[in-house]
Amino acid sequence: MGERNTDKTREQGVEFGTLATLIDDHSYPATSTTLIDEYGEQEVELPDGTQTLADLFKPLQGEVFDSAADARQAVLNMVDDRAIGRKGYSDRTPPAPGETTEWDPESM
Repeated sequence: MGERNTDKTREQGVEFGTLATLIDDHSYPATSTTLIDEYGEQEVELPDGTQTLADLFKPLQGEVFDSAADARQAVLNMVDDRAIGRKGYSDRTPPAPGETTEWDPESM
């Protein structure tokens, strides 16, 4: 059996940094408002910029998180399009709009 990735500072292209430990060590249940008050200035790094926890959780209006995993998932759900590596990219044929491919199905 392979080793399980236990590094919680990076998930799905989002670098949590020290916020990972802060979220994990916080007492739950907790509201988005409480987490903003405690850690709102903490930033997550995205492939194309950063966002603060306050910016991410502001639209959640006091949502309750039962666990650190729930809070982390909310962060992943709320990141904006700066978290997207290549917009419109698909590895499927036909190519995404604006992209070209060297692959020619007729050559097979």
